Amino acid sequence: MTARHAEADEETPLLRSDSHGHPKRKHAPIPWAQFSILLVLQLAEPLTSQVIYPFAPELIRNIGITHGDETRVGYYVGVMQSIFFATQAMTVMHWSRISDHIGRKPVIMVGLMGLSLSMYCFGLSRTFWGLVISRSLNGALNGNIGVMKSMLAEITDPSNIAQAYAYLPIAWSTGATLGPIIGGSLSRPAERYPNVFGGIEFLKQYPYFLACAIPATFSAVACFVTLFFLKETVKNPLSLRQILHLSPKEAAVERDGSQVAKNPVVDDSSRPLPLRQLLVPRVIIAAGNYAFLAIVDITLRAIQPVFYSTSIAFGGLGLDPQVIGLIMSLYGIVNGITQIFLFGRIHDRFGTKRVYIAGIASVLPVFGLFPVINELARVEGLSSTVWALTIGQALLSIIISFSYGCVFIFITASSPNKASLGSVNGIAQMLVSIMRAVGPAAANSLFSLSIDKDHHYMGGYFVYVALSALVCAALWVATFLPDRTASDEPQIEPEESS
Repeated sequence: MTARHAEADEETPLLRSDSHGHPKRKHAPIPWAQFSILLVLQLAEPLTSQVIYPFAPELIRNIGITHGDETRVGYYVGVMQSIFFATQAMTVMHWSRISDHIGRKPVIMVGLMGLSLSMYCFGLSRTFWGLVISRSLNGALNGNIGVMKSMLAEITDPSNIAQAYAYLPIAWSTGATLGPIIGGSLSRPAERYPNVFGGIEFLKQYPYFLACAIPATFSAVACFVTLFFLKETVKNPLSLRQILHLSPKEAAVERDGSQVAKNPVVDDSSRPLPLRQLLVPRVIIAAGNYAFLAIVDITLRAIQPVFYSTSIAFGGLGLDPQVIGLIMSLYGIVNGITQIFLFGRIHDRFGTKRVYIAGIASVLPVFGLFPVINELARVEGLSSTVWALTIGQALLSIIISFSYGCVFIFITASSPNKASLGSVNGIAQMLVSIMRAVGPAAANSLFSLSIDKDHHYMGGYFVYVALSALVCAALWVATFLPDRTASDEPQIEPEESS
């Protein structure tokens, strides 16, 4: 019986879906004190990533890497965006696995300081390779995405995890709102606000430093918030000194030994499993769907600012960074409100899998609107119809955000035990980082190739056909997900289940 119990701990999903009754759904209260801190900490990631989007095309033009060739701007913007995820892909799984042993807090603090230092360096970079190195450090030192999701799953349960994920976009949407505003309004401050910053020679030499310094400073402050206020969720973590003096195998023995000393009844469910025991179909399917969701979303987000900034004659709209920032900020505000008030209800009504698939499918009309908007702009200029379609397209792209809460539920449900949750999130985040590394460079390269006068594939719109095919592939992969998870089942109150 004991052996069977241990086997079940390692081979059965963390969130089960074998409810036998259909009582009214019950939701345990969300632990708001720690959950609120996690939301604040997660704000650092979208702030540092989104702040560069409004001025990235202009920055690439100004540093001279394209030598005045407008068709090359999208390519270099894509490379700059992708390098962060390429270096993150190499390290994120290791950070997540380390957090299973030494705890979540130390890893989160290293990640926040990495974000801070790399953003200061980005603002001081005056060459393309300086930008690349800064973004590389940003990705390599930041393993917080998977680690924070692990903490969130550890402080919630199947009854309230969907409600918690409904609030999770607050951090991203706030960052997606403030980041573009900061990047769009505080880039080139000496020129934009000569009465305030015109006399500061430093800001003339480094016109994008001020925009980068604000999220960098926020990340540094968030590191101290973590140190003093965030509670560790890993039981009996090893100290950093123990990790440095022990091999991985010895560290595992040491950790298990300390657990046994404190609690003689210790089973396998309290121990992180080896990596090979985590590479099972349900984990791979959940992680693979997260990867496809990420590449669909990141290609859309990468194409949007390049489309907005490219001239109408070359297939875009010819908008300046401040207007681009306002459009992206509007998206962020509406996205946050929509997620908070609608995700939990929609999830409870339709279920995790249906909502996930609907979110992916919504991107097809979003890609289809790009050529429509440009063709209208060629005829009418920036008319009210063009603006209405542009804003409508940005708002339609909100629906894919529902898929993120759903896929996080699938990933949590796939973990064999709670102690391995960091590693499972690390595997998923590694695949996502690879996709996000490939996505922006590939999408913007396709954009540049499409508008190249020597090729001009499909009238300059080949990129949207290719990305629509990618969406269809993501929909096919989604069919392999389980139909239900524990969060889809009615939750039984403790006195009823006992």
